[in-house]
Amino acid sequence: MKTKLLISALVGLALVGCSRDDDNFTAFDDQSGGGNNNNQSGDGIISSQEDPDLVVSDLRGDITGDITLSSANTYTLSGALAVKSGATLTIEAGTTIRAVAGGSNTYLVVENGARIIADGTPDAPIRFTSASSDPKAGNWGGLLLIGDAPISGGGTSTTEVLPLQYGGTDAEDDSGVLDHVIVEYTGARIGGESEFNGITFYAVGRGTQVSNIAAIFGDDDAIEFFGGTVNVENVFVANPRDDMFDWTQGWTGTATNVYGILTAAQTTKSDDPRGIEGDGNLDGRSPSDAGQSNPTITNITIINESTIEMADLIKVRRGSNATITGAYLSVGAGATASDLIDLVDARGNAVSEVSITGTASSANGLDITDIKNESGATVTITEGNTPSVDRSIFDWTGFSF
Repeated sequence: MKTKLLISALVGLALVGCSRDDDNFTAFDDQSGGGNNNNQSGDGIISSQEDPDLVVSDLRGDITGDITLSSANTYTLSGALAVKSGATLTIEAGTTIRAVAGGSNTYLVVENGARIIADGTPDAPIRFTSASSDPKAGNWGGLLLIGDAPISGGGTSTTEVLPLQYGGTDAEDDSGVLDHVIVEYTGARIGGESEFNGITFYAVGRGTQVSNIAAIFGDDDAIEFFGGTVNVENVFVANPRDDMFDWTQGWTGTATNVYGILTAAQTTKSDDPRGIEGDGNLDGRSPSDAGQSNPTITNITIINESTIEMADLIKVRRGSNATITGAYLSVGAGATASDLIDLVDARGNAVSEVSITGTASSANGLDITDIKNESGATVTITEGNTPSVDRSIFDWTGFSF
């Protein structure tokens, strides 16, 4: 009996010293609120709250059951975490998930047919951030939601960064709830044409509830829509290296109270950062597609206080329609933008039904008449220096302006 106990103890010690891989690992440590300590071998699949693969300090794998992440823990996202069809990931208000700086190998994706319930509060937001002691934009991928709402041209497509299909016919598609959710230091790059964003909505439907979201310090776009019908409200973006707010491939949802800012501290950028970059079809490659983008944006504030030259404060192109009311555009001292509003593009202009109304401040040399409008759209911008969105709406993020 003593011999068996000794052998068992030695085996246990050896297993603790083994590294975990995606196919065969043993999870013992730091599993309060999920997983167990019964020395079962993991398989990379998280099927229940007691699954040994649910490890607070090493969170990754495929979620196939209904799982809750507890606010009592600070989780370390150490690789790809995928919520599979039929499963629901619930994240309690006040939960923090710290992503290992693993570049494009670290991300959270909610796949087609899966749901996420990330329902934070102003006093207890849900935060995805970098686990690095010196966090930087691009430390990890970001948050992706994939649905089966319509995309331009119909059918399905493959995501920019993962071999996953999105798109379908269900405009009411429901991928869950995002409320009072912050993502930071996202946007890992796979290559010159493939990058993660802060939060990416792939064909997500209007059955999904999205409000009070923030994307801060991203290496690529902050918020991007690939088709879909999802509506969003109270959106905050700070210091992305590329576009603040991006849509393509047939997004027809609404966005209300959008605030994007480059602060004076922001010093790095992509080739052509924009406040809005709106495309009708994917990269202008399918100009004859039916069902191209036609969102409605109500109250959007875009401010550049950095020394970075933005390409455009608003760019709508490639067959996209849009109705934008309550726009406010501004640059700080030393900041510039190549164009105030640009509806012209070599791969196709915006459609003539585009309507943009708002104000802009010329206090720091911004030319509020700089409007490229060969498409014949209706653009009315008047002088004004009052943002259309009150930044206090986003006090819950803790971001210091």
